[in-house]
Amino acid sequence: MRFDIIIIGGGLVGASFALALKESGLKIALIDAHPPILPVENKDWDSRIYAISPGSSAFLESIGVWQALNIERITSVYEMVVFGDDNSARLDFNAYNSGMSELAFIAENRQLQATAWSLLKRPENNVEILNHVECASIKWNESHADLYLTNGNVLETALIVGADGLNSWVRTQAGINISQRSYQQIGVVANFSLALNHRNVAYQWFRRDGVLALLPMPEKLTSMVWSADTEQANILLNLPEAELCSQVASASFHMLGAVQLVTKPTSFPLNFLHVERLVQPRLALIGDAAHGIHPLAGQGMNLGLRDAHELAKTIIKQRPQKDCGDYSLLRRYERARREDILTMELATDSLQKLFNNTHPTIARLRNLGLGITNQLPRIKNYLMQHALH
Repeated sequence: MRFDIIIIGGGLVGASFALALKESGLKIALIDAHPPILPVENKDWDSRIYAISPGSSAFLESIGVWQALNIERITSVYEMVVFGDDNSARLDFNAYNSGMSELAFIAENRQLQATAWSLLKRPENNVEILNHVECASIKWNESHADLYLTNGNVLETALIVGADGLNSWVRTQAGINISQRSYQQIGVVANFSLALNHRNVAYQWFRRDGVLALLPMPEKLTSMVWSADTEQANILLNLPEAELCSQVASASFHMLGAVQLVTKPTSFPLNFLHVERLVQPRLALIGDAAHGIHPLAGQGMNLGLRDAHELAKTIIKQRPQKDCGDYSLLRRYERARREDILTMELATDSLQKLFNNTHPTIARLRNLGLGITNQLPRIKNYLMQHALH
């Protein structure tokens, strides 16, 4: 079996990349051993949510995903307030002041992924989906790559795209070096109902024990992402429900009143990952396979969607003249993405280190800097424009 492109990894980034190429005329296969269950019958709220930037929502709309979502389960963010660890220093971002209709959209992973997959399964989108199959190895050749599956089948392709996450099997097969370290933190996520209306405002507190974010959801609901030190995170995960609600309300200075747990807390480890290169002949990495950043800016998914968009644009622009696995072509994608990725890696890593420092002088300076930045509209708008695209 021969394909022009084989995508390994069917999360939102991999699926979006496939949909972006639906009119390219290329023969595409998408492999995922654990595809989402369709249709989505579960009406409960998903604990895993994303803050989708306006730029990312525009990309998702261009491939047919955004307009197919249930609008009643999406919330616009009109304002974001960031507090320093003294709870007096603050930084305010406002959509109106930034010349935007909204700063972000809060959407559930389950709905986004299921919608993308339902579109992929339409015959007119020309994507062959290989479910419940495992990859065994890859053999790289000058003119193509051979992908060996555990069931004995061999697939030949001009380009393999690794969209298989932080612990990417594709990246390992390609022998690409990485710099990785643990933040010694765990992200604790859960949804809560609120006593007070959130008014479409997202809140974030830089705390001595981590970063707490409360993101607006439909009605009077909020999604919590508490990036806490490992010890504190384990305490939070094992608290009785009433005590956890009390801790969240207290940590957020009762900004939204009393809270009531809606979904059971879950967690994920926080790691920094820098990838030495995004491409090599017949290979490109996108999404978490290409980078791993701290969630304090809520930009991980947006970064991955920008990868998918850029790689698709690069390939489509050169069709039908160029081999889509040609190294010189793939290098154009890498050069186009490097600055954005490095900027976000540096920004999130530096902020995490800055607010994780317990030295009292550093604490005073960081809170002072937060307050000063809040008085400088040009700097704030620059920060917002980078995050919104």
